[in-house]
Amino acid sequence: MAHPGGRPLKFKSVEEFQKKADAYFDTTDESEWTITGLALHLETFRNVLMDYEERDEFSNAVKTAKQKVEMAYEKSLRKNGKAGDIFGLKNFGWKDRTEQDITSNGETVAQPIDANMLTQFLMQVQDGTKR
Repeated sequence: MAHPGGRPLKFKSVEEFQKKADAYFDTTDESEWTITGLALHLETFRNVLMDYEERDEFSNAVKTAKQKVEMAYEKSLRKNGKAGDIFGLKNFGWKDRTEQDITSNGETVAQPIDANMLTQFLMQVQDGTKR
């Protein structure tokens, strides 16, 4: 049967991916776990690994592998408090700031008027066409 088009998959099955990912985690010290390191161990690229996360059959396996790396950063931050760990966690969507809504009480705020709209409005007011 001919391939339907596009580049053939790097991993033929989730099991193959999982076996290779597990080998990375088994043979690499936890303090050295990274997404790029995992990709290199899998003999692929980081963006290819992220593409596999979007494939339904591979999604859970890739997310689990990424979460192991995230956990390693989190544990290292608790133990060592290094800025590099904070940076790593930010790449997983973590934030180190508190966001507060002090103006809208949680309500949707109208879009601000852009400069062109304001200029047109002021010109109409000056001409007396707007009251």
